[in-house]
Amino acid sequence: MAMSDITSTWENIRRGVKDAELLIGEKKYNMSMIKSRQVLELMIHYLCDNASISESDLASSIDVLYEEEWISKTTCEHYHKIRMLGNKAVHEGNDNGYDANQAYHLLSQEVYIFANDYKSKRSRSSGGNAGSRSGSRPSAARSSNSRDSGRRTPSGRSSGSRNSSRRTSASRSAKSRRRQPASGFSVSPTDLIRLGLILAVLVVIIFAVRLLKPKETEQETETSSTPAATTMVPETFPTTQAPPVETMAETTPAPVYKTSDTLNVRSEPSTAGTKLGLLEAGTIVDYVEDYDDEWTIINYNGAEAYVSSQYLVHD
Repeated sequence: MAMSDITSTWENIRRGVKDAELLIGEKKYNMSMIKSRQVLELMIHYLCDNASISESDLASSIDVLYEEEWISKTTCEHYHKIRMLGNKAVHEGNDNGYDANQAYHLLSQEVYIFANDYKSKRSRSSGGNAGSRSGSRPSAARSSNSRDSGRRTPSGRSSGSRNSSRRTSASRSAKSRRRQPASGFSVSPTDLIRLGLILAVLVVIIFAVRLLKPKETEQETETSSTPAATTMVPETFPTTQAPPVETMAETTPAPVYKTSDTLNVRSEPSTAGTKLGLLEAGTIVDYVEDYDDEWTIINYNGAEAYVSSQYLVHD
């Protein structure tokens, strides 16, 4: 591709990215996504021209560029995302702000990567033009070989540089193998010191185990003798005296009270309490306990009630 064509393509790409940003600022999200897709088409056409790829549609061109290792997997995914958002804007009238911002940011990332490739292409083109002006023109066979050996990979390196790197690594590994001593097993003073330290640690551990072993035997002897002493303790406990007390309490008769006159039954220990009923003189009441000096608690119709203590007599 001629230098003027490269410059024109790059200027159109820069102008398109700027237009997409301005359209987002004006909230024209649909037009921004369409503009992002147009910029993507310029980048794809440029890459396909350099890779000699000819496909019928944009999606196929992106896939072939990835398969031929002209773009990375991440770039391939970004290209397809920008393409799909642009198609949605064209065919479905999508005017979503989030989608427009997403398309613009993905495009900005990929244009930055594309710009680095553009600068390297421009520098190589400038060097080629200087060579042609000096009169040195490469033959067709040499051009073909340079194109094959200089084919770009996703990391930006050529296959020729990879081969050179592999040869360098192989040379280094061969030198390291030659530096290895040809003699057999050898022991250095450092190894002897480490071996001596390990043996000293083992001796200390064995000595400590032997010292602790008699103590463990004494503890086991004390533990075995302890149950014999504790087995006699339950036999010395006297029998409890609780049952006779309970028997005496059960045999004590409850006091019997009866009314000495007609007596009101109230809900509270006060003459202001609600009147629950009336007991005739001589009625035996179900005594519970004395509330105070003036009132007594009784059971009346299954509930506690209050009567005046001065009208109760002990039978």
